[in-house]
Amino acid sequence: MQDLPLLSLVIFLPLVGVAFILLIRGEGEVQNRNVRNVALWTSLATFALSILLWTNFDTTTSAFQFEEEIPWIPGFDINYHLGVDGISVFFVLLSTLLTPICVLASWEAIQKHVKEYMIAFLVLETFMVGMFCALDFVLFYLFFEGVLIPMFLIIGVWGGPARIYAAFKLFLYTLAGSVLMLLAILTIYFYADTFDIPTLLNVRIPVETQYWLWLAFLASFAVKVPMWPVHTWLPDAHVEAPTAGSVILAGVLLKMGAYGFLRFSIPMLPEASVYFTPLIYALSIIAIIYTSLVALAQEDMKKLIAYSSVAHMGFVTIGIFAGNTQSVEGAIIVMLSHGFVSAALFLCVGVVYDRMHSRDIATYGGLVHRMPLYAFVFMVFMMASVGLPGTSGFIGEFLVLVGAFQANTWVAFLAATGVILGAAYMLWLYRRVVFGELTKKSLKDILDLSPREILIFAPLILLVFWMGLYPAPFLDVLHESVGNLVERYELARIAAENVAMVNSGK
Repeated sequence: MQDLPLLSLVIFLPLVGVAFILLIRGEGEVQNRNVRNVALWTSLATFALSILLWTNFDTTTSAFQFEEEIPWIPGFDINYHLGVDGISVFFVLLSTLLTPICVLASWEAIQKHVKEYMIAFLVLETFMVGMFCALDFVLFYLFFEGVLIPMFLIIGVWGGPARIYAAFKLFLYTLAGSVLMLLAILTIYFYADTFDIPTLLNVRIPVETQYWLWLAFLASFAVKVPMWPVHTWLPDAHVEAPTAGSVILAGVLLKMGAYGFLRFSIPMLPEASVYFTPLIYALSIIAIIYTSLVALAQEDMKKLIAYSSVAHMGFVTIGIFAGNTQSVEGAIIVMLSHGFVSAALFLCVGVVYDRMHSRDIATYGGLVHRMPLYAFVFMVFMMASVGLPGTSGFIGEFLVLVGAFQANTWVAFLAATGVILGAAYMLWLYRRVVFGELTKKSLKDILDLSPREILIFAPLILLVFWMGLYPAPFLDVLHESVGNLVERYELARIAAENVAMVNSGK
């Protein structure tokens, strides 16, 4: 299996689906039905192929696996180089899992320009998977920025009333940071004379240069996470995006920045990462506490969940830069859990929005009397978001707090307040939407989940409890790659401490 071009198949199979969709002829509902079917079966086939990455993954090594390398632009040492390790393989799986769920979630909600919509999602899947598999800096940058194009169209064409404003805000924020990242990539190339990521992981860059490169990467990754104070594009994008757009935005795109920290900032620029760790701690704590308080004040369900995403990603950045095995593994588990839990929460909002065409919390109340199955599903994901033991949310946050406590007690204490605030805003949301008396006449005839909606939620519920009750299959894959990353970081930290002791001795 390691000899098959499995990664290329997973990356480019969605484009085969795009080609079939372009060939579909006909008009009206017949054409739309055929387009939806092709998009669904293509995305399911891609997910099935990606499962092979997990089942054939060697957990005893931190090396990149399923590697493919073909010369692309030899004069500049630019290659078509792919590979995954224990960190990236799960993000490939997350991308391929959420794409068919997005197709199903859009089955009835999207009625205009269905062909173009499904093409946009399949192209987006290719870019997302390619970014997590790329082992050449130029290839990575092309996929990293390529994600922005279909996402811009999904929000700008099929979004809400203020969709153009939200789409351009997303585009401009991301582009501004990415220009600096491009300059950093070119600087690294001129220093090391290669774009090959595995080679660059073993190149020693001078500490003074690392500081500037690290800040350039931060400019791009912080917007994608998003970190405070460059998070303001996220609520607008979520509110205006169609339901499936919010799912993929929260589920995968927010992980791109944190993945960048794991893949580049810490292993390539370890001394700079140690130096700027207090900055990351400060920004993360502000994100956790401030955006949790802002979430408590929201009257729009999508905005509340969007702000909660910023708070959860604050846990991720703390875990990554705490720099020990527990915290980094916890950060990755939080990313994965948030990937499908936040996606499911946006789907829950989409279910009632499709029926009532309102996201205002005040529109609802007493839904448990008319939609008991929906109330149960919503409760599962609400509890996972809060971090209830037995759910996926608990495992990641617990590991992050344990690791953060080892690194800095005050950071762990302040981060833990986010757990309390998270419970406050999620329980408040659930109380107002689901419980109470069914007094509003408009809700009297609302229907419970359809078979299609049950099919969408079932795998996500399974993942919540699987990761929460038996996380070993996930942690086993992560362990070697995370251990290698932490070892590099620890060496840089020891070196920084030695330099500080020498300077203080002077």
